[in-house]
Amino acid sequence: MGHPQLLLPLCASVSLLGGLTFGYELAVVSGALLPLQLDFGLSCLEQELLVGSLLLGALLASLVGGIFIDQYGRKQAILGSNLVLLAGSLSLGLAGSLAWLVLGRLVAGFAISLSSMACCIYVSELVGPRQRGVLVSLYEAGITLGILLSYALNYALAGAPGGWRHMFGWAAAPALLQSLSLFCLPAGTTKAAANKDLIPLQGGEATKLGLGRPRYSLLDLFRARDNMRGRTVVGLGLVIFQQLTGQPNVLCYASTIFHSVGFRGGSSAVLASVGLGAVKVVATLAAMGLVDRAGRRALLLAGCALMALSVSGIGLVSFAAPMDSGPSCLAMPNATRLSGLPGDPSLPRGITPLPLPTTSENQGKPVLSTSKKIKLHPRAGNPTAPPLRMALSTASPAPHPAPERALLHWTALVCMMVFVSAFSFGFGPVTWLVLSEIYPMEIRGRAFAFCNSFNWACNLLVSLSFLDLIGTIGLSWTFLLYGLTAVLSLGFIYSFVPETKGLSLAEIDQQFQRRRFALSFGHRQSSAGIPYTRIEVSAAS
Repeated sequence: MGHPQLLLPLCASVSLLGGLTFGYELAVVSGALLPLQLDFGLSCLEQELLVGSLLLGALLASLVGGIFIDQYGRKQAILGSNLVLLAGSLSLGLAGSLAWLVLGRLVAGFAISLSSMACCIYVSELVGPRQRGVLVSLYEAGITLGILLSYALNYALAGAPGGWRHMFGWAAAPALLQSLSLFCLPAGTTKAAANKDLIPLQGGEATKLGLGRPRYSLLDLFRARDNMRGRTVVGLGLVIFQQLTGQPNVLCYASTIFHSVGFRGGSSAVLASVGLGAVKVVATLAAMGLVDRAGRRALLLAGCALMALSVSGIGLVSFAAPMDSGPSCLAMPNATRLSGLPGDPSLPRGITPLPLPTTSENQGKPVLSTSKKIKLHPRAGNPTAPPLRMALSTASPAPHPAPERALLHWTALVCMMVFVSAFSFGFGPVTWLVLSEIYPMEIRGRAFAFCNSFNWACNLLVSLSFLDLIGTIGLSWTFLLYGLTAVLSLGFIYSFVPETKGLSLAEIDQQFQRRRFALSFGHRQSSAGIPYTRIEVSAAS
């Protein structure tokens, strides 16, 4: 605390490096799976087990991680998760069998999930209201950069002997750098530390969070006490609607849409990766600049409105110019049955990674011979089932479309870009910023983890039901259904989600305790004279 001018840069590095580690670990398996299959002779089921083990570890962390965050503190939870990640990276880098690979992925999944929750809470508590939105949103930007970095390293190490060991090992680098930044920051988690350390940053907020605060149990999240039920309605509503808008699945058709406008073969996947990646980065940076100016509600409302229009546009275009939309598809090459693809339910927090770029070494080279069409059925044991259905639909030559149909396909491409942008400056970063703000300090870790577990569950449900939904009502109506859900989420946000821009955590807590929500977002709010609108929450438990 001797150099206050360094606190904001250090907090920014903690948030950015945490997101970088998260994104890298999610997507790195996309390049490692092909050499792993060659070295260990992995069957399809074994590859699915390897990919799905990350999901299992992350789900476990979302269920129990909140206890560690509240019991031992945010900073200690991040440092502990980095140690766990180091152990998982060592297990993966030195693995000599499938069992060690699965164990390493399981441990890594637990670590990145725990770190993701603790980072958002830690940064939101450590900085003042004016910087909170930017620094918490920086985590989301780090995730996208981590995914792109993993693709770059995968490409560079694809032909190196034992390259997959280096791919997994490099995940520890940003985690170690983040730990160094943490050693220069205050604990900021216990009540005593809050009173002592946070006054210079929070402008006295820590004293409002004094030592006489009541204790909360997990069951209090569903009780009327301090309007905890109202807070849980906001938190669960955001994470559930975030997934029900279909964002895990819409990008599954990115390569198909790129192919339909004339990008053939592997170039469509590469362009989808680079193009959509650039769009996500730009939109997330825009959200960072606007979240503390326009406000949380403004970004959420604008994002949901654009998502509703764009995904409905894709659905309408597919009526007039049908794309490959059936639930049948060519069997995927094992090298492409990867985590980190669009629609992969192993991606928590609503993250939609980018399509895997095809390298010169794996383009058009399936690991196992497949020559007939099969019908894929999603199942709980195959977390990568949803992304499989469309990837090879772009491999065969297609006739050049008529000018009218070409225009419609370009319209679908624009809608896809708008959808990615809208999610990346709305639901993507803002959901987790709001969740880190609305709960009391004493239960913030457990409440955040509770909502995060619903996010993972809904992500999995939406992804695994996608093929059956398409088979029942068709691709066009599926996208239109997602558009309707986005409209419903728009109504939910307008009615229930408070504006927290410019408010300290203590002031936000005070509003919820009074069962009053500040729903205006057109002007800067001060701590005095905030307009309140009462929201009635059902008393049924």
